[in-house]
Parts: sequence; structure tokens; C-alpha cells
Amino acid sequence: STMTVLRTVLNDSVIIHPPGFYIIGFQTFPFISVYFIFLAFVYVVTVLFNTLLICIIVFNHCLHTPKFVAVVNLAVIDLILSTCLIPSMIKVFLLKDNFIPFNLCLVQMYIYYAITTMESYALAVLAYDRLVSICFPLHQHSVNTLRGMTWIVTVSWCLGAGFPIFSVSIMTRLSFCNSLRVFSYFCDYAPVFRLACNDYTLQWSVASVSSLVLLVVPFGFILLSYISILVTVFRMKSLDSRKKALATCVEHVILVASFYLPIVIIFTIGLYLRLINPDQRVLSLSLASCLPPCINPIVYSLKTEEIKKRILALAQKSKVRSQQRKSKS
Repeated sequence: STMTVLRTVLNDSVIIHPPGFYIIGFQTFPFISVYFIFLAFVYVVTVLFNTLLICIIVFNHCLHTPKFVAVVNLAVIDLILSTCLIPSMIKVFLLKDNFIPFNLCLVQMYIYYAITTMESYALAVLAYDRLVSICFPLHQHSVNTLRGMTWIVTVSWCLGAGFPIFSVSIMTRLSFCNSLRVFSYFCDYAPVFRLACNDYTLQWSVASVSSLVLLVVPFGFILLSYISILVTVFRMKSLDSRKKALATCVEHVILVASFYLPIVIIFTIGLYLRLINPDQRVLSLSLASCLPPCINPIVYSLKTEEIKKRILALAQKSKVRSQQRKSKS
């Protein structure tokens, strides 16, 4: 066979690592190239809007508050997530270059799961910010400080970066001697370990436990935060203050729904009801990974007064400049 066999003796058994894998999702869709042209557009919008959001917050000292530290954190994570996924998907499916070397496959797997975990935690951090400002308004500035928020964000990055190290490193214990065709839109964990020809119980268990820790725990925290927020809001005497409090949560609720709902629906239908065809699963999961990073900065820019003001001011400045240039010429 053409496979270059890397033999490592592990517990007296031979481990076979292939040179790499072939990514082969989206086989039954006739106009799939249109989807990837759409994703290229999504990627451009994601990069532009997230960069704009980061610049506006970084260069305006009045926006250096705990809430906007959490917003910048999400924007940075969104940039990394879409850069990890979309260019490589365009290379694989639009340019038909679908081979990925073994080590690069593990690197992509690691980045994807580390960043998805960080995205999950970033949404929980934003929920914490809303919880403190609505439920403990008097202690808001002593509890939710800039230093405290920076520390929370740092810890969430360490957890996100640390968790997938073990799960990806145990992939090297698997032997691949049959198919090298990964049915997904990137070097995905489960589709890769299912190709192994030795026992992958450990990998399966780690995948199950880590998806609980990395998705269910932050989501549970977000739900509890919103239950507390709703209880506090309904205790408020005036209708106006209720409306104001809930209005500050709108953008966050949209982000949470766009990130968690598709994942929860796809996994429930796919895992337990087995009603979803593999290609539809790949399409919906890829959308669920690529769209939130594009939606997040747009939602925050449109829904947050401070940012909206800054964007309008920038637009006004550039308009004045272009008019000055015209009058000079």
C-alpha cells in the first residue's frame, strides 16, 4: 500500500499512523460550491465586523469597562474560530484539495475544540456580567471590576486551551489501517477516531465527558443566570425599569441562541433519534460553527448604544473627509 507506516511499539502492539486523511463531507449536494462562495462572504463580514468592534473598544477609553472586556474577548475568539474553519473548508471543497497531513489534522482538531470551548465560556462570561449588573446593581462596581473581568477571561482561556490537550493527544494511540476518509467538514474528533482499527472506547468516553463539561456546564450557568435575572426583573416596581433591564439582555440572548440551539438540536436529533442524514448533519454543523462569529459583532454593534454612537461618529468623520477631498480637487 502507499501508506507510509510509522510503527511505534505501545504495549507490545504496533500503532499505524497514516500520512494523513481525506476530508469528504457534502457528497450529495449538487450546488455545494454556492454554499462555499456564501461562506467566503460570511468570512469577509466576520473579519471586518469583529476587527471594527475590537478597534472601537480598544481605542475608546470610555469603553474600557468589564462588559466590553467580555465583548472584545468574544470578538477575538470569533476571529480565530472562523479563520480556523472557513479558509480550510474553501480549500478542501471549493478548490478540491482535500488531503490533510496527520499532524496538521490533530492541530486543526485541537484549535477547533479549544476555540469552541472558549466561545462557550465567553458567552457564560457575558451572562455573568448581565447577572451582576441587574441582580446586584449596588455592588456592581465593587464585584465586577476591570481587573476581575480580565482575570475571569484569562482563566476561561486557560481552561479552553487546556481541556482539549488530553483528548487530542490520545488520538496518537489509535491505529489507522483501513479507510482514511473523514466524513465531516474538517478534521473532526469523532469521525476520525471512528476510522481507527483498534479500540477507541477511551476516545469515545473522553469525547462524551468533555462535551458535557465544555458545553453543558456553561449553558447551565447561562440558564441559571437568566432565571435569576427574570426573578429580579419581575420584582421591580416600575414597568420602565423592567423594560430597560431586559433590553440590555437582548443581544446576549440572540448570541446564546445562535450558538447553542443548532448544536443542541443537531446532537439530539443525530445522536438519539438518528433522524438526520450524514450530509445534512455536516451542513448544519458547519453553519452552526461559521455563522455565530459573523452574527455576534453585528448584533453587538446594532444593539449597544455606546458602540452604535462610535460607528456613526466614524462614518460621519469619513464622510466629512471625503467631502473635503472633493472640494480640494
